[in-house]
Amino acid sequence: MLIGEFSHALDVKGRVNFPVKLREDLGDRFILTRGLDNCLFVYSQTEWALLSDKINALPLSKSRGLKRFLFAGACEVEPDKQGRIVIPANLREYAHLEKDVMIVGASNRAEIWDKAAWDEICMGLSADSIAEAMDELGF
Repeated sequence: MLIGEFSHALDVKGRVNFPVKLREDLGDRFILTRGLDNCLFVYSQTEWALLSDKINALPLSKSRGLKRFLFAGACEVEPDKQGRIVIPANLREYAHLEKDVMIVGASNRAEIWDKAAWDEICMGLSADSIAEAMDELGF
């Protein structure tokens, strides 16, 4: 399970130090793609295969937009010896990543956020909205 919140900075080459704790769970190579809310989703090879299988099982009328969104911009990355990954320019642009980023664990995937956007998302979460979601889950 991918958990935690990590603050890092992009260098001029678009590289970011990817947290060891998350790398251990994601494996030697993993997938970056566009995510919801203008963040990037990060999947292990195993989770990516499961997601791909689920999407491919859908009728084309329901899957075509999802396939374009997730697969067209996706890339496989491998951390270098210092634990850095290169985030391609198209994905940096999509997520508005310029310098300060947050890398967060989100259960079966990680997410990469512009820090200001992450802070704004977190400020939008209220105790009431969290309690309501927990009620729906039976907590």
